[in-house]
Amino acid sequence: MSNRSSVVVADRGELPGRPSEEEVRELARVFGLLADPGRLRLMAALRECDEMCVCDLAASAGQSVSAASHALRLLRAHRVVRVRRAGRTAHYSLADSHVRMLLDLAVTHIGHDDA
Repeated sequence: MSNRSSVVVADRGELPGRPSEEEVRELARVFGLLADPGRLRLMAALRECDEMCVCDLAASAGQSVSAASHALRLLRAHRVVRVRRAGRTAHYSLADSHVRMLLDLAVTHIGHDDA
């Protein structure tokens, strides 16, 4: 049965394990979001603290509450962070362990010396 699915995938011009065109577009959007230093500061704060309110995140990232809210809205739209509301306060956290792993790997990567 797995041979048949491999043939079907090959017929579409894709290789097994290679992302589809839609997945490539979504990956580009997510990596584009991660290319912004302000959004990365917010994510780094959430990497250290499991959950934070917008005002604490803004202070931690050196941003206005408005700028942090806008960045968090973009990150939430792409499932990078999630929100939990408690009354009038919004508490944000990384969406899942995959996002945390991506950040951990990126930090490890930039600290890696090839020499």
